[in-house]
Amino acid sequence: MDTTHEQHTPEASGIPPQSSTGPSPSSDLSPTLQSTGAKGKADLGKRIIAAVIDGVLAGVVTVIPVVGALVGAAYLLVRDGLEFDFMKQRSIGKQVMKLRPVRLDGGPMDIVTSVKRNLPFAIGPVIMIIPILGWIIGPVIAMIIGVIEVVLVLTDAEGRRLGDKFADTKVIEVNE
Repeated sequence: MDTTHEQHTPEASGIPPQSSTGPSPSSDLSPTLQSTGAKGKADLGKRIIAAVIDGVLAGVVTVIPVVGALVGAAYLLVRDGLEFDFMKQRSIGKQVMKLRPVRLDGGPMDIVTSVKRNLPFAIGPVIMIIPILGWIIGPVIAMIIGVIEVVLVLTDAEGRRLGDKFADTKVIEVNE
């Protein structure tokens, strides 16, 4: 009986060795995010569902004349920076879909960063403050902006839309 031990290395099994010169897929994530199971670029379908959830929430209050539009727009602006325990500094839609917006500098999401990244989505509801004409034009503008943002998410390697680029953020998938 042979008592020598065979070494099982990737090379011995025919698997090419991994290059250690490039960054790992999660090397741009902070250790805190890596510990939450962050998975990198978020799935477009999940992002769209999260946006629909948030849009429905904002839309429900938008039907209340003047005040509703302001509240809906305010939610769309600050949704990713609110410090409510149940939201964990992300919108309700992102919480449900297990997504998290993160700052590229590693800092925590805050209200200012949230406003920067969500400003494009608040334009339509703000226009709805204008009676009659605003109620017609606001949703159309919101839809056009939504299409532009989806195209940018699809064409950017990190899935960063215009708002993400303006705020130096991106959206990732997490396990929590």
